[in-house]
Amino acid sequence: MDITMLTQIDHAKNGTVTPEMQYVAKKEGMDENTVLSRVAEGSLVIMVRDGCPPTAIGKGASTKINVNLGTSAASINPASELQKAAIAEKYGADTITDLSMGGSISRIRKSIFENTTLPITTVPIYQAIVEKGLKTVTEDDIISYLRLQVEEGVSSVVLHCVDKKMLETVKGSGRVMGMVSKGGSFTSVFMLTNDCDNPYLNNFEEVLDILREKDVVLSLGNTMRSGCIHDPRDPAQLMEMQTNANLANLANKAGVQVIIEGMGGHVAASAIPEFVELYKSTSPHPLFVAGPLPTDVALGYDHIAGAVGASMATGAGADYLCYITPSEHLALPTPDQVREGLVAFKIAAHIGDSIKYGISEKDRLLAERRASFDWEGQMELAFDSDRPRDICPMVGPCSMCGEYCAIQIMGEYLEGKE
Repeated sequence: MDITMLTQIDHAKNGTVTPEMQYVAKKEGMDENTVLSRVAEGSLVIMVRDGCPPTAIGKGASTKINVNLGTSAASINPASELQKAAIAEKYGADTITDLSMGGSISRIRKSIFENTTLPITTVPIYQAIVEKGLKTVTEDDIISYLRLQVEEGVSSVVLHCVDKKMLETVKGSGRVMGMVSKGGSFTSVFMLTNDCDNPYLNNFEEVLDILREKDVVLSLGNTMRSGCIHDPRDPAQLMEMQTNANLANLANKAGVQVIIEGMGGHVAASAIPEFVELYKSTSPHPLFVAGPLPTDVALGYDHIAGAVGASMATGAGADYLCYITPSEHLALPTPDQVREGLVAFKIAAHIGDSIKYGISEKDRLLAERRASFDWEGQMELAFDSDRPRDICPMVGPCSMCGEYCAIQIMGEYLEGKE
Protein backbone atom coordinates (compact mmCIF):
# COMPACT_ATOMS: atom_id res chain seq x y z
CA MET A 1 0.00 0.00 0.00
CA ASP A 2 1.29 3.42 -0.99
CA ILE A 3 1.66 5.59 2.12
CA THR A 4 3.62 8.46 0.62
CA MET A 5 0.81 10.82 1.65
CA LEU A 6 0.02 10.88 5.35
CA THR A 7 -3.66 11.19 6.20
CA GLN A 8 -5.20 12.74 9.30
CA ILE A 9 -5.32 9.31 10.93
CA ASP A 10 -1.67 8.65 10.07
CA HIS A 11 -0.63 11.94 11.66
CA ALA A 12 -2.79 11.27 14.73
CA LYS A 13 -1.31 7.82 15.24
CA ASN A 14 2.16 9.37 14.94
CA GLY A 15 1.24 11.91 17.62
CA THR A 16 1.36 14.87 15.21
CA VAL A 17 -1.22 17.62 15.65
CA THR A 18 -1.99 18.89 12.14
CA PRO A 19 -3.15 22.42 11.24
CA GLU A 20 -6.56 20.89 10.54
CA MET A 21 -6.67 19.42 14.05
CA GLN A 22 -5.69 22.79 15.50
CA TYR A 23 -8.48 24.51 13.55
CA VAL A 24 -11.04 21.92 14.65
CA ALA A 25 -9.98 22.12 18.28
CA LYS A 26 -10.45 25.88 18.34
CA LYS A 27 -13.77 25.85 16.50
CA GLU A 28 -15.28 23.00 18.53
CA GLY A 29 -13.88 24.09 21.90
CA MET A 30 -11.84 20.93 22.33
CA ASP A 31 -8.29 20.32 23.50
CA GLU A 32 -5.86 19.63 20.64
CA ASN A 33 -4.67 16.39 22.20
CA THR A 34 -8.27 15.25 22.61
CA VAL A 35 -8.88 15.88 18.92
CA LEU A 36 -5.69 13.98 18.06
CA SER A 37 -6.64 10.95 20.16
CA ARG A 38 -10.20 10.82 18.78
CA VAL A 39 -9.01 11.03 15.18
CA ALA A 40 -6.55 8.23 15.92
CA GLU A 41 -9.26 5.98 17.36
CA GLY A 42 -11.72 6.82 14.56
CA SER A 43 -14.42 8.44 16.72
CA LEU A 44 -13.81 11.86 15.12
CA VAL A 45 -13.23 12.52 11.41
CA ILE A 46 -11.94 15.66 9.76
CA MET A 47 -13.27 16.29 6.26
CA VAL A 48 -10.78 18.25 4.21
CA ARG A 49 -11.16 20.15 0.94
CA ASP A 50 -8.35 22.01 -0.78
CA GLY A 51 -8.36 25.70 0.10
CA CYS A 52 -11.35 25.44 2.45
CA PRO A 53 -11.76 25.14 6.24
CA PRO A 54 -11.91 21.55 7.53
CA THR A 55 -15.06 20.13 9.10
CA ALA A 56 -15.09 17.89 12.18
CA ILE A 57 -17.74 15.18 12.60
CA GLY A 58 -17.98 12.87 15.56
CA LYS A 59 -17.28 12.60 19.26
CA GLY A 60 -17.14 15.97 21.02
CA ALA A 61 -18.01 18.00 17.91
CA SER A 62 -21.26 19.81 17.32
CA THR A 63 -23.75 17.79 15.31
CA LYS A 64 -23.32 18.49 11.62
CA ILE A 65 -25.93 18.82 8.85
CA ASN A 66 -25.65 17.50 5.30
CA VAL A 67 -27.72 18.88 2.41
CA ASN A 68 -28.50 16.61 -0.52
CA LEU A 69 -28.92 18.20 -3.93
CA GLY A 70 -28.42 17.29 -7.57
CA THR A 71 -30.31 16.65 -10.77
CA SER A 72 -32.49 13.62 -11.42
CA ALA A 73 -33.31 11.77 -14.61
CA ALA A 74 -36.70 13.53 -14.57
CA SER A 75 -35.50 17.05 -13.67
CA ILE A 76 -32.29 18.49 -15.11
CA ASN A 77 -31.79 22.13 -14.12
CA PRO A 78 -28.16 22.82 -13.18
CA ALA A 79 -28.91 26.48 -12.38
CA SER A 80 -31.45 25.40 -9.78
CA GLU A 81 -28.93 23.03 -8.18
CA LEU A 82 -26.39 25.86 -7.94
CA GLN A 83 -29.05 27.99 -6.28
CA LYS A 84 -29.62 25.17 -3.77
CA ALA A 85 -25.88 24.98 -3.11
CA ALA A 86 -25.78 28.73 -2.43
CA ILE A 87 -28.72 28.39 -0.02
CA ALA A 88 -27.02 25.48 1.74
CA GLU A 89 -23.91 27.59 2.32
CA LYS A 90 -25.85 30.73 3.36
CA TYR A 91 -28.06 29.02 5.92
CA GLY A 92 -25.40 26.97 7.61
CA ALA A 93 -25.08 23.52 6.06
CA ASP A 94 -21.85 21.78 7.03
CA THR A 95 -21.56 19.52 3.99
CA ILE A 96 -23.20 19.03 0.59
CA THR A 97 -23.87 15.73 -1.15
CA ASP A 98 -24.21 15.88 -4.94
CA LEU A 99 -26.59 13.13 -6.06
CA SER A 100 -26.86 14.25 -9.68
CA MET A 101 -28.20 11.61 -12.07
CA GLY A 102 -29.12 13.73 -15.08
CA GLY A 103 -27.31 16.00 -17.51
CA SER A 104 -23.55 16.38 -17.63
CA ILE A 105 -22.83 15.07 -14.14
CA SER A 106 -19.13 15.91 -13.94
CA ARG A 107 -19.77 19.41 -15.28
CA ILE A 108 -22.55 19.98 -12.73
CA ARG A 109 -20.29 18.82 -9.92
CA LYS A 110 -17.52 21.11 -11.17
CA SER A 111 -19.91 24.06 -10.99
CA ILE A 112 -20.89 23.14 -7.45
CA PHE A 113 -17.21 23.05 -6.49
CA GLU A 114 -16.64 26.44 -8.08
CA ASN A 115 -19.52 28.05 -6.19
CA THR A 116 -19.13 26.58 -2.68
CA THR A 117 -16.56 26.18 0.08
CA LEU A 118 -18.17 23.22 1.86
CA PRO A 119 -16.94 19.60 1.77
CA ILE A 120 -18.61 17.71 -1.10
CA THR A 121 -19.76 14.09 -0.88
CA THR A 122 -20.83 11.84 -3.77
CA VAL A 123 -22.23 8.36 -4.33
CA PRO A 124 -19.98 7.15 -7.18
CA ILE A 125 -22.22 4.32 -8.33
CA TYR A 126 -24.90 6.87 -9.33
CA GLN A 127 -22.77 8.28 -12.13
CA ALA A 128 -21.53 4.83 -13.11
CA ILE A 129 -25.08 3.58 -13.58
CA VAL A 130 -26.25 6.68 -15.47
CA GLU A 131 -23.33 6.77 -17.89
CA LYS A 132 -22.67 3.03 -18.34
CA GLY A 133 -26.14 1.55 -17.89
CA LEU A 134 -27.67 -0.54 -15.11
CA LYS A 135 -27.38 -3.75 -17.10
CA THR A 136 -24.06 -3.08 -18.84
CA VAL A 137 -21.91 -1.41 -16.16
CA THR A 138 -18.86 -3.45 -15.18
CA GLU A 139 -16.87 -3.87 -11.99
CA ASP A 140 -14.02 -1.91 -13.57
CA ASP A 141 -16.45 0.90 -14.40
CA ILE A 142 -17.65 1.09 -10.81
CA ILE A 143 -14.12 1.36 -9.44
CA SER A 144 -13.06 3.83 -12.15
CA TYR A 145 -15.89 6.23 -11.27
CA LEU A 146 -14.81 6.11 -7.64
CA ARG A 147 -11.30 7.06 -8.73
CA LEU A 148 -12.63 9.80 -11.05
CA GLN A 149 -14.62 11.51 -8.30
CA VAL A 150 -11.75 11.32 -5.83
CA GLU A 151 -9.50 12.96 -8.41
CA GLU A 152 -12.12 15.70 -8.90
CA GLY A 153 -11.68 16.67 -5.25
CA VAL A 154 -14.58 15.25 -3.27
CA SER A 155 -14.15 15.12 0.50
CA SER A 156 -16.21 11.97 1.08
CA VAL A 157 -17.82 9.12 -0.86
CA VAL A 158 -20.71 6.84 0.03
CA LEU A 159 -20.19 3.16 -0.78
CA HIS A 160 -22.85 0.53 -0.12
CA CYS A 161 -21.12 -2.64 1.06
CA VAL A 162 -24.07 -5.01 0.98
CA ASP A 163 -23.12 -8.66 0.55
CA LYS A 164 -24.88 -11.78 -0.72
CA LYS A 165 -25.83 -12.99 2.73
CA MET A 166 -27.63 -9.72 3.49
CA LEU A 167 -29.54 -9.98 0.20
CA GLU A 168 -30.58 -13.54 0.99
CA THR A 169 -31.69 -12.44 4.46
CA VAL A 170 -33.79 -9.49 3.30
CA LYS A 171 -35.48 -11.48 0.51
CA GLY A 172 -38.82 -12.76 1.74
CA SER A 173 -38.44 -10.93 5.04
CA GLY A 174 -41.95 -9.51 4.78
CA ARG A 175 -40.88 -5.88 4.76
CA VAL A 176 -43.63 -3.50 3.70
CA MET A 177 -41.20 -1.23 1.82
CA GLY A 178 -38.48 -3.68 0.86
CA MET A 179 -35.22 -1.90 0.01
CA VAL A 180 -35.39 1.91 -0.25
CA SER A 181 -31.69 2.78 -0.61
CA LYS A 182 -31.02 3.91 -4.19
CA GLY A 183 -27.27 3.35 -4.05
CA GLY A 184 -27.81 0.07 -2.22
CA SER A 185 -30.32 -1.09 -4.82
CA PHE A 186 -27.95 -0.24 -7.69
CA THR A 187 -25.16 -2.21 -6.02
CA SER A 188 -27.49 -5.12 -5.25
CA VAL A 189 -28.89 -5.29 -8.80
CA PHE A 190 -25.34 -5.36 -10.17
CA MET A 191 -24.54 -8.30 -7.89
CA LEU A 192 -27.74 -10.18 -8.78
CA THR A 193 -27.51 -9.50 -12.52
CA ASN A 194 -23.89 -10.64 -12.72
CA ASP A 195 -24.14 -13.33 -10.03
CA CYS A 196 -21.13 -11.84 -8.28
CA ASP A 197 -20.01 -10.34 -5.01
CA ASN A 198 -20.03 -6.63 -4.20
CA PRO A 199 -17.41 -4.87 -6.39
CA TYR A 200 -16.38 -2.61 -3.52
CA LEU A 201 -15.78 -5.58 -1.24
CA ASN A 202 -14.00 -7.51 -3.99
CA ASN A 203 -11.61 -4.59 -4.41
CA PHE A 204 -11.63 -3.19 -0.88
CA GLU A 205 -7.85 -2.81 -0.62
CA GLU A 206 -7.78 -0.88 -3.91
CA VAL A 207 -10.72 1.22 -2.71
CA LEU A 208 -8.77 2.18 0.40
CA ASP A 209 -5.69 3.01 -1.67
CA ILE A 210 -7.78 5.35 -3.84
CA LEU A 211 -9.35 7.09 -0.84
CA ARG A 212 -6.16 7.63 1.11
CA GLU A 213 -4.51 9.30 -1.88
CA LYS A 214 -6.40 12.50 -0.97
CA ASP A 215 -7.59 11.66 2.55
CA VAL A 216 -11.17 11.15 1.39
CA VAL A 217 -13.61 10.03 4.08
CA LEU A 218 -15.34 6.70 3.48
CA SER A 219 -19.04 6.84 4.32
CA LEU A 220 -20.35 3.30 4.65
CA GLY A 221 -23.87 3.32 3.23
CA ASN A 222 -27.08 2.14 4.83
CA THR A 223 -28.57 -0.28 2.28
CA MET A 224 -30.79 -2.12 4.74
CA ARG A 225 -32.52 0.84 6.41
CA SER A 226 -36.27 0.73 6.97
CA GLY A 227 -38.61 2.47 4.56
CA CYS A 228 -41.52 2.76 7.00
CA ILE A 229 -41.98 2.59 10.76
CA HIS A 230 -43.80 -0.76 10.44
CA ASP A 231 -40.56 -2.29 9.14
CA PRO A 232 -38.68 -2.70 12.44
CA ARG A 233 -35.03 -3.52 12.94
CA ASP A 234 -34.40 -6.93 11.39
CA PRO A 235 -31.53 -9.42 10.89
CA ALA A 236 -30.42 -7.80 7.61
CA GLN A 237 -29.93 -4.44 9.37
CA LEU A 238 -28.00 -6.07 12.20
CA MET A 239 -25.78 -7.88 9.70
CA GLU A 240 -25.05 -4.62 7.86
CA MET A 241 -24.31 -2.84 11.14
CA GLN A 242 -21.67 -5.40 12.08
CA THR A 243 -20.22 -5.59 8.55
CA ASN A 244 -19.81 -1.82 8.39
CA ALA A 245 -18.18 -1.78 11.82
CA ASN A 246 -15.66 -4.39 10.67
CA LEU A 247 -14.96 -2.55 7.41
CA ALA A 248 -14.51 0.71 9.31
CA ASN A 249 -11.84 -0.89 11.48
CA LEU A 250 -10.00 -2.17 8.40
CA ALA A 251 -10.18 1.26 6.78
CA ASN A 252 -8.85 3.02 9.87
CA LYS A 253 -5.90 0.63 10.01
CA ALA A 254 -5.16 1.62 6.41
CA GLY A 255 -5.26 5.31 7.31
CA VAL A 256 -8.73 6.02 5.89
CA GLN A 257 -11.27 7.96 7.94
CA VAL A 258 -14.77 6.48 8.20
CA ILE A 259 -18.35 7.55 8.90
CA ILE A 260 -21.05 4.89 9.29
CA GLU A 261 -24.50 5.56 7.90
CA GLY A 262 -27.03 3.85 10.12
CA MET A 263 -30.57 3.90 11.44
CA GLY A 264 -31.68 6.38 8.80
CA GLY A 265 -34.95 6.27 6.96
CA HIS A 266 -38.05 5.51 9.05
CA VAL A 267 -37.82 4.45 12.69
CA ALA A 268 -40.59 4.36 15.30
CA ALA A 269 -40.03 7.13 17.84
CA SER A 270 -39.83 4.72 20.77
CA ALA A 271 -37.00 2.81 19.07
CA ILE A 272 -34.74 5.74 18.12
CA PRO A 273 -32.68 6.12 21.34
CA GLU A 274 -32.16 2.36 21.71
CA PHE A 275 -31.13 2.01 18.07
CA VAL A 276 -28.57 4.83 18.31
CA GLU A 277 -27.13 3.30 21.47
CA LEU A 278 -26.84 -0.06 19.71
CA TYR A 279 -24.84 1.52 16.87
CA LYS A 280 -22.64 3.38 19.32
CA SER A 281 -21.96 0.20 21.30
CA THR A 282 -21.03 -1.62 18.08
CA SER A 283 -18.61 0.97 16.69
CA PRO A 284 -16.91 4.19 17.89
CA HIS A 285 -17.11 5.75 14.43
CA PRO A 286 -19.30 8.82 13.76
CA LEU A 287 -22.93 7.89 13.16
CA PHE A 288 -24.72 9.50 10.20
CA VAL A 289 -28.52 9.34 10.12
CA ALA A 290 -31.00 10.43 7.45
CA GLY A 291 -33.89 11.84 9.47
CA PRO A 292 -34.97 9.50 10.92
CA LEU A 293 -38.68 9.87 10.20
CA PRO A 294 -40.71 8.71 13.21
CA THR A 295 -43.99 8.72 11.26
CA ASP A 296 -45.09 7.94 7.71
CA VAL A 297 -48.10 10.29 7.50
CA ALA A 298 -46.37 13.69 7.37
CA LEU A 299 -46.43 14.06 3.59
CA GLY A 300 -45.53 17.60 2.63
CA TYR A 301 -44.20 18.17 6.14
CA ASP A 302 -41.58 15.44 6.33
CA HIS A 303 -38.94 18.07 7.16
CA ILE A 304 -40.82 18.69 10.43
CA ALA A 305 -41.31 14.99 11.20
CA GLY A 306 -37.68 14.34 10.29
CA ALA A 307 -36.48 17.14 12.54
CA VAL A 308 -38.38 15.60 15.46
CA GLY A 309 -36.67 12.26 14.85
CA ALA A 310 -33.32 13.95 14.27
CA SER A 311 -33.43 15.81 17.59
CA MET A 312 -34.12 12.50 19.36
CA ALA A 313 -31.33 10.73 17.49
CA THR A 314 -28.87 13.55 18.13
CA GLY A 315 -29.70 13.62 21.82
CA ALA A 316 -29.06 9.87 21.96
CA GLY A 317 -25.63 10.29 20.35
CA ALA A 318 -25.91 10.62 16.55
CA ASP A 319 -23.14 12.81 15.12
CA TYR A 320 -24.23 13.78 11.63
CA LEU A 321 -27.68 14.41 10.12
CA CYS A 322 -28.88 14.30 6.54
CA TYR A 323 -31.67 16.83 6.19
CA ILE A 324 -35.10 16.10 4.79
CA THR A 325 -37.20 18.59 2.80
CA PRO A 326 -40.99 19.07 2.50
CA SER A 327 -40.85 17.31 -0.88
CA GLU A 328 -39.46 14.04 0.55
CA HIS A 329 -41.22 11.06 -1.12
CA LEU A 330 -42.90 13.46 -3.56
CA ALA A 331 -40.52 15.37 -5.83
CA LEU A 332 -37.09 16.89 -6.30
CA PRO A 333 -36.95 19.78 -3.78
CA THR A 334 -37.07 23.41 -4.86
CA PRO A 335 -34.49 25.90 -3.56
CA ASP A 336 -37.03 27.23 -1.03
CA GLN A 337 -37.70 23.69 0.19
CA VAL A 338 -33.97 23.13 0.62
CA ARG A 339 -33.90 26.17 2.89
CA GLU A 340 -36.88 24.93 4.91
CA GLY A 341 -35.38 21.48 5.37
CA LEU A 342 -31.95 22.79 6.30
CA VAL A 343 -33.24 25.25 8.91
CA ALA A 344 -35.49 22.56 10.42
CA PHE A 345 -32.50 20.26 10.82
CA LYS A 346 -30.27 23.03 12.18
CA ILE A 347 -32.87 23.46 14.92
CA ALA A 348 -33.01 19.69 15.46
CA ALA A 349 -29.23 19.47 15.81
CA HIS A 350 -29.20 22.37 18.26
CA ILE A 351 -31.86 20.70 20.43
CA GLY A 352 -30.03 17.37 20.27
CA ASP A 353 -26.73 19.00 21.18
CA SER A 354 -28.41 20.59 24.23
CA ILE A 355 -29.11 17.03 25.39
CA LYS A 356 -25.61 15.75 24.57
CA TYR A 357 -23.57 18.72 25.75
CA GLY A 358 -25.87 20.92 27.82
CA ILE A 359 -27.92 24.04 27.12
CA SER A 360 -26.23 26.51 24.80
CA GLU A 361 -25.29 30.01 25.90
CA LYS A 362 -26.80 31.15 22.62
CA ASP A 363 -30.28 30.43 24.00
CA ARG A 364 -29.63 32.59 27.05
CA LEU A 365 -28.36 35.44 24.91
CA LEU A 366 -31.47 35.34 22.77
CA ALA A 367 -33.73 35.31 25.85
CA GLU A 368 -31.95 38.37 27.24
CA ARG A 369 -32.41 40.21 23.97
CA ARG A 370 -36.04 39.15 23.80
CA ALA A 371 -36.62 40.48 27.33
CA SER A 372 -35.23 43.86 26.32
CA PHE A 373 -37.15 43.98 23.01
CA ASP A 374 -33.84 43.93 21.11
CA TRP A 375 -35.30 42.67 17.87
CA GLU A 376 -32.19 43.05 15.74
CA GLY A 377 -30.15 41.30 18.40
CA GLN A 378 -32.55 38.38 18.21
CA MET A 379 -32.23 38.23 14.44
CA GLU A 380 -28.45 37.94 14.77
CA LEU A 381 -28.86 34.75 16.79
CA ALA A 382 -31.54 33.11 14.65
CA PHE A 383 -30.74 30.17 12.36
CA ASP A 384 -32.60 32.01 9.57
CA SER A 385 -32.62 35.74 10.32
CA ASP A 386 -34.48 36.64 7.12
CA ARG A 387 -37.83 35.05 7.99
CA PRO A 388 -38.25 36.44 11.54
CA ARG A 389 -37.07 39.86 10.35
CA ASP A 390 -39.97 39.88 7.89
CA ILE A 391 -42.43 39.00 10.66
CA CYS A 392 -41.45 41.09 13.69
CA PRO A 393 -42.18 44.81 14.27
CA MET A 394 -38.54 45.69 15.14
CA VAL A 395 -39.82 48.30 17.66
CA GLY A 396 -41.59 47.70 21.01
CA PRO A 397 -43.74 44.66 21.84
CA CYS A 398 -44.97 42.37 19.08
CA SER A 399 -48.49 42.57 17.66
CA MET A 400 -49.53 39.42 19.54
CA CYS A 401 -49.91 41.45 22.78
CA GLY A 402 -49.29 45.09 21.93
CA GLU A 403 -49.51 47.28 25.04
CA TYR A 404 -50.59 44.29 27.15
CA CYS A 405 -47.22 42.52 26.85
CA ALA A 406 -46.51 40.50 30.01
CA ILE A 407 -42.79 41.23 29.79
CA GLN A 408 -43.45 44.96 29.64
CA ILE A 409 -46.23 45.05 32.28
CA MET A 410 -44.28 43.11 34.92
CA GLY A 411 -40.77 44.15 33.89
CA GLU A 412 -40.12 46.85 36.50
CA TYR A 413 -41.66 44.86 39.35
CA LEU A 414 -39.64 41.74 38.60
CA GLU A 415 -36.48 43.85 38.42
CA GLY A 416 -37.22 45.10 41.96
CA LYS A 417 -38.14 48.66 40.99
CA GLU A 418 -41.02 50.70 42.47
